[in-house]
Amino acid sequence: MRLKKVLEKAREEGEALTFDNVGLITGYSEVMPDQVLVDSRFSRKVGLKIPIASAAMDTVTEYRLAIELAKLGGIGVIHRSLSPEEQASQVARVKHHLNGLIERPVCVFEDETISSILLKREEKGYSFHSFPVLSRAGKLVGLVTGNDFEFCDNLSLTAKEIMSIELLSAPEGITISGAYDLMRKEKKKILPLVNQTGEIAGMYVFSDVKRIKTGSAENYNLDLKGQLRVAAAVGTGQEALERVARLFEKNVDVIVIDTAHGDSKLVLETLQQIKKDYSLDVVVGNISVGESAKRLVAAGADGIKVGQGPGSICTTRPIAGIGRPQLSAVYDCARAIEDSDVPICADGGLRYSGDIPKAIAAGAHSVMMGNMLAGTEEAPGIIISVDGRQWKSYRGMGSLSALESSRSSRERYLQAQTEKNHLVPEGVEGLTPYKGKLSEIIVQYEGGLRKGMGYVGAASIEELREKGDFDRITSAGYSESHPHGIVMTKDAPNYKRSS
Repeated sequence: MRLKKVLEKAREEGEALTFDNVGLITGYSEVMPDQVLVDSRFSRKVGLKIPIASAAMDTVTEYRLAIELAKLGGIGVIHRSLSPEEQASQVARVKHHLNGLIERPVCVFEDETISSILLKREEKGYSFHSFPVLSRAGKLVGLVTGNDFEFCDNLSLTAKEIMSIELLSAPEGITISGAYDLMRKEKKKILPLVNQTGEIAGMYVFSDVKRIKTGSAENYNLDLKGQLRVAAAVGTGQEALERVARLFEKNVDVIVIDTAHGDSKLVLETLQQIKKDYSLDVVVGNISVGESAKRLVAAGADGIKVGQGPGSICTTRPIAGIGRPQLSAVYDCARAIEDSDVPICADGGLRYSGDIPKAIAAGAHSVMMGNMLAGTEEAPGIIISVDGRQWKSYRGMGSLSALESSRSSRERYLQAQTEKNHLVPEGVEGLTPYKGKLSEIIVQYEGGLRKGMGYVGAASIEELREKGDFDRITSAGYSESHPHGIVMTKDAPNYKRSS
């Protein structure tokens, strides 16, 4: 990544800049916005089809948003205010939503009653209806499907009494192409895989295999097994390691050590222990200076999350007096570790889609969104009406309500042992406008990124990181950049200027 003159000069003079202080410089272009490639990386081994991750906040990312964002090409980070069991369960729901090869299918025993199976399905939140049936010796003996459950009018019957025994199976190791051809030929929707001793060794589901084979999932962010990618946040110390153990069992793709101050002893020790015990990518944050990035990379980090205090609901800067304007923070960290092949995620401070190409031109490989994704249909929380408008709740994980209700939030903001009447919040809570379906807003964010890349003449994210450069903007230039001289009577889908 070459030097960015404006950001470099600001750094030399002890100044720091953020998104509204700069504008991208246009250049000769041979690419149109719909021709640019926006795939990138969240960590060393975990890619993205669009460079967008969702924040690990309890009003932003749970399984519904994580599923939808992965289907749109990004990645969701399941927050850690959930219990370890519930967080792992939510990760499993994302991984089970779309499957190529299901390595460890959920099975039932032949002597289990239908009522107990349906209760388990409801408690675990499974979205699927078909289960391989095993003998108590662990051998595959049949299959129960949605049709079997639907036509069963006696819930005290056992799986053995309603299961299909004329099932199609295949040997362990069959490829996804081989499974697709076999299922089409035999007109079977479920294909259990068995090993040489008759034990189940995996399973394919035709609808998912077809989606992968026919390319209708080509924009999904999938792992090598055809499952949606998902990340999960943890803290530090023993509690974090216990979470990681559960998350690893559910095939989580990335662990995010999620703290307000990532350059600390406990974070480094936790990172090193996770890397020692598991073959998992670990993204670590949050930091805002290059020296911190170097320490984290040296300790084994596979991704760095940059941003201390830029979020719309964060009060860390006025309360604690620390933090750097986001664009300079990203640039400083990117310059410090540019030879490491460790990607940077710019976390926070975004307000418009045009801030995404700015963050990437400053050195980021992806951006993390909180406020820009909060209020969507898939975000946690209910829609409420106030003064004729629709809203959803949105709060910082350092807000007083989050600190009071969640030990993980207190730990994140270094107050794990603090009594409730002595808590010092570093965030606020409020309402954000209801934005509609996630897919409707992501198309605007991705579209703005593509337009920025087209103006710069960058055909890929890496080329934008290399080519992108900035002019510094005065207050007059900032005013000129926004609509002026009119009274806006209708909001655009991608622009809403606050009063």
